[in-house]
Amino acid sequence: MFAIIVLFLLLVLKLAEISIFANMSWWWWVGGVFITFLWFEIFERMFGLDKRKDHAHFEKMQKERVKRAFEKKTGRR
Repeated sequence: MFAIIVLFLLLVLKLAEISIFANMSWWWWVGGVFITFLWFEIFERMFGLDKRKDHAHFEKMQKERVKRAFEKKTGRR
């Protein structure tokens, strides 16, 4: 997500022609988009980072559900 924000800021600075970004080549921005695309579509899946976030979320939900069921069964709160 950080890379997308940086690319967006880079694009805004380039289009607004601010400071050194006015003379910067478009290839820097295109290269950044390409690298970000590779990261999110290939490397993140290859390393399993996309699934790891999903699993952590579902494990947290499962633990909360078990805790609520235990409290309901024992009458604790």
